[in-house]
Amino acid sequence: MTNLEKVIEARRSVKVFDPEVTISKEELTKILELAGKAPSAWNLQHWHFAVFANKEVQEKLLPIAYNQIQVKDASAVIAVLGDLEADKKVDSVFGPAVEAGMMKPEIKEVLNNQIKGAYQDKEYAKLAAYSNASLAAMQFMLVAQERGWDTCPIGGFNVQQFIETFKIDARYTPVMLIALGKQKQPGRPSGRLPISELTTWY
Repeated sequence: MTNLEKVIEARRSVKVFDPEVTISKEELTKILELAGKAPSAWNLQHWHFAVFANKEVQEKLLPIAYNQIQVKDASAVIAVLGDLEADKKVDSVFGPAVEAGMMKPEIKEVLNNQIKGAYQDKEYAKLAAYSNASLAAMQFMLVAQERGWDTCPIGGFNVQQFIETFKIDARYTPVMLIALGKQKQPGRPSGRLPISELTTWY
């Protein structure tokens, strides 16, 4: 079994965290950096991470997450936000490659036109924000697991209250919260449907 297989098999959604365990800013930053290596359409990196890593702000987040105790007891909670205006990153994403001679300016212009065309469709922008940010979210959880941390993705929270309380820019749409810490109780194993029920071969 490969190390990746072991990480995937070991990961559980932990609901009971040890509230005494903290995580350093350096360690959390490294996990976020590795999560940010996730793939994305046109490499636009359609995510933004809002980090809640102290008990005072986690207490503020708790009622917004319907008092799910892991929000308070985790070492940190990461809100994964989807970028609805990822098309604005064209220069920052492709500019360095052009300057380094790794991309021709005309290729950048072709990509820019493709992206501008796609982002005329607001529904596409929303779907892209969710799907690409979700890739980074999953990668965050796997990286955390590999580094000895437990996680729990949380989709149940009051999105509008979250936006208002933490003054989230309209550019971003909240996708999920991820509690991270050290388990006090192991996550409950969950079964999986046979892959044959989830697969259609053509």
